[in-house]
Amino acid sequence: MIKQPRHFISLQDLTSDELRTLIHRAIELKNHRDPEFQPLKGRVLAMIFEKSSTRTRISFEAGMAHFGGSALFLSPRDTQLGRGEPLEDSAKVISSMVDCIMLRTHNHDTVTTFAQHSNVPVINGLTDLLHPCQLLADMQTYFEQRGDILGKTVAWVGDGNNMCHSYINAARAFDFRLNIACPDDYQPDQSIVASAGDKVQFFATPEEAASEADLIVTDVWASMGQENEQKKREIAFKHYQVTERTMQAANTDALFMHCLPAHRGEEVAAKVIDGPQSVVFAEAENRLHAQKALLEFLICR
Repeated sequence: MIKQPRHFISLQDLTSDELRTLIHRAIELKNHRDPEFQPLKGRVLAMIFEKSSTRTRISFEAGMAHFGGSALFLSPRDTQLGRGEPLEDSAKVISSMVDCIMLRTHNHDTVTTFAQHSNVPVINGLTDLLHPCQLLADMQTYFEQRGDILGKTVAWVGDGNNMCHSYINAARAFDFRLNIACPDDYQPDQSIVASAGDKVQFFATPEEAASEADLIVTDVWASMGQENEQKKREIAFKHYQVTERTMQAANTDALFMHCLPAHRGEEVAAKVIDGPQSVVFAEAENRLHAQKALLEFLICR
């Protein structure tokens, strides 16, 4: 009987216990790196990028190298994906030659279609709907700095985008409260909000959302592919910046996170992102360690 692969399209693809085990494994791999430990020796990860990347590409490629495996960088212009080959056919062909597939793309259906027709694990490296790999790194960072996030309060300030959606899913999976402050025209998908029940609440201002919060998170006002909306979004989001005043409304030991790249003076003040409560660079590094734990979990089952 052929073993069905596990996929990581959303945080909801893993149980809460599995996610916590993954976070602790990531911390262990970070603190006790053994060059001789190569569980993915001879294994290959196919990385399909329809969106450009810094952290996603480097972290997955380095993670496979650390584990003795290799990674293939594939873009639409280098493959038949850019010439109209059906996704179903591409998924069947690529999965017959590699051990795992990671996609970073616009349309969420691209990833789900690949997963439906793949014989190997498929990882969502980012879509316009969700960014679950970043949440693994964020949760690892919080666990390292403050312990388990169970019962804590997180404030999301800004666009109701893929990161906001993934924080909503994380509130369900890790059992924390999520306060959201975003403009009316840029709220997160209501079906995702509804799935979280009373874990999510909305507030009119960043300061209200940040009140007694343990973690403050934001993202750029205009994500990749939305550059033509920059001016419009600057107007809509001008009162949704994380400032020193926002941080002062939170608990005194609150952390600040941002998935990067950041625009200082827009979604976050320079004094915040470069200040003592910011852990954005530890957060960025943890993409490597969290994804190594994820690759090990999915491929070595």
